[in-house]
Amino acid sequence: MNIPELLEYAFFRNALLGSLFASIACGIIGTYIVSRRLVFISGGITHASFGGLGIGFYFSLPPILSAMVFSIFSAFGIQWLSRKQGVREDSAIAVFWSLGMALGIVLTFLTPGYAPNLSEYLFGNILTITPTDIVALAVLSLVLVLFFALFYHDIVSVSFDTEFAQTRRIPTQFIEYMLMLFIAVTIVLSIRLVGIVLLMSLITVPQMTANLFTVKYSKIIYLSIILSFVGCVAGLLLSYYLNVPSGAFIIFVLIVMFFIAKAVKAVGRKVD
Repeated sequence: MNIPELLEYAFFRNALLGSLFASIACGIIGTYIVSRRLVFISGGITHASFGGLGIGFYFSLPPILSAMVFSIFSAFGIQWLSRKQGVREDSAIAVFWSLGMALGIVLTFLTPGYAPNLSEYLFGNILTITPTDIVALAVLSLVLVLFFALFYHDIVSVSFDTEFAQTRRIPTQFIEYMLMLFIAVTIVLSIRLVGIVLLMSLITVPQMTANLFTVKYSKIIYLSIILSFVGCVAGLLLSYYLNVPSGAFIIFVLIVMFFIAKAVKAVGRKVD
């Protein structure tokens, strides 16, 4: 089956639209994560979201909604413990990471009736994206674009030097908490693409690749969005033809793109 024939199927069109809006959201928020060195925090929030999924399964709530609420509280909890309670940041992350995973496992085990399809959430399946997921990702992308457009210079300042940003009377706490909120929401809404286990790569690898070619904040955002979307589409198509899980192959393609870019950059230095 060729690509024009695949486009006739609604699930494939949904996957492409989901990839586009997820790439925009992850490209924007991932640039903040990488520049602020919050990769470990994003990993903690990602795995903590499993606790929200378990709550949703056990109490018959929409799993994505409960995961989002739990992830937001976890993100704010990490921020609060590390900033206000004198707890080391890595320790605060470990607390919520472990709590989320433990709670998710226990409540999933205790959920009456048929066990939920955990593999869809753990490893992702981009072909299961629904129109509702697409609308949610589109709204999130629009909100992120507007927020970054309004507070771009403040966000850049906070990303690289929080203390200096405070001396310039930038509302650093507001920026930090809002971006932690956006990190949590972006993570949960992107779970269907590549799953909890691999999601951390989707919000870091394209930015790392983009950073090889530019150090300008705005250009990293634009380039990482393009790289993320290209990686998602290439991974989706190749996974179809090779008959392998789409989520894992998307991440595999993104990592291959990173190493190719790294090699090209190294060759370029030698030529110069």
